[in-house]
Amino acid sequence: MSPKNITPLRVIYADTDAMGIVYHANYIRWFEIGRGEYLRQSGIPYAQIESMGYDFPLTEVSCRYRSPARYDEILLLETELVYMRGASIKFAYLIHDEKQERVIVEGDSIQACVNKQGRVVRFPREIIDKINPER
Repeated sequence: MSPKNITPLRVIYADTDAMGIVYHANYIRWFEIGRGEYLRQSGIPYAQIESMGYDFPLTEVSCRYRSPARYDEILLLETELVYMRGASIKFAYLIHDEKQERVIVEGDSIQACVNKQGRVVRFPREIIDKINPER
C-alpha cells in the first residue's frame, strides 16, 4: 500500500444521534474527507481533477463499526491507497481514538474514473503519476 494520510477529526454535536454516539452515516462522510486529504497530500486536489475533466464517483463502500465515538472526542482518520488500476481506485480507512487505544471504524471504498460525459475511462497518466507514482 501507499503512504497514509492522517486527518484529525473532532466529533461535534451534529455528528451524534439520540444515543449520544456518532451517527453511522457520518463515517462515510468522513471517508470522503480522508480521500480528499489524501489527494491533496499527493499534490492533486480533487478540484484539480475535476478541472481536468474527470470525476471519481463512489461505486462501493464498506464500513465495519468496532467501537462508539462520542461528542468532543478527537479521532484520527487514516486513509491509504490500496490500488489504482484501469479505471478504479480503492482506499482503505481506519478511524481510531486520539491515543490509538481503540479502533472506532474500519472501511474501504472504490471509485471509478469517469469523464464529464459520465463514461468510465482509464486514469490519465498525469493523475496516476501524482496519486500512485510507484506504478
